[in-house]
Amino acid sequence: MLIIHYTGMTDTAVALRRLCDPSFTVSAHYLIDEGGTVWRLVPEERRAWHAGTSFWAGESDINSCSIGIELVNPGHGPNYRAFPDAQMMALEELARGVLSRHSIPAHRILGHADVAPDRKQDPGELFDWKRLAEAGVGLWPEPIASEEVNPTEFSKHMCKFGYADSSSEAITAFQRHFHPTAISGIADDETRARLLTLVKKSGLG
Repeated sequence: MLIIHYTGMTDTAVALRRLCDPSFTVSAHYLIDEGGTVWRLVPEERRAWHAGTSFWAGESDINSCSIGIELVNPGHGPNYRAFPDAQMMALEELARGVLSRHSIPAHRILGHADVAPDRKQDPGELFDWKRLAEAGVGLWPEPIASEEVNPTEFSKHMCKFGYADSSSEAITAFQRHFHPTAISGIADDETRARLLTLVKKSGLG
């Protein structure tokens, strides 16, 4: 898996101190600042402590099967902001390099909130997942005919895709990633349609 995070800290210096301080037991493989500078903090073949308590597609030890990339951003709050072009360009280049070295399916390129929806929001609705997918990293749902969607299968599709359940927290995480203009925690028609598209594109249906 490839997991994208935001630091939730005021600036790069604070984030680097935290990620490099063993007393905090938190780390990531890479950090990218808002200007596009990339720091390699943990070798890709080593385990980093970036996901914490998390779950995806039956796996509960995400740290052992993922690479974590932290993006400098203050996170949800009054200063939460979109991720600058330079930062996104650096992420696209870095992520394509990671994918060239590891066999990571597109549907396993996720946000921290996807694997820990009950406690995390990052990288959040201001992160441009569509752009990332268009750069060859991850998935973005295309439109699907509404008559193909069976509302009773939503929970099954959430679990097929990888979420632990179809709770409001999980739906919110899904919407932050794949339907960021309508974050409600409720599975409306468009949310169900986007999920079905992703399940089909991933070959999980």
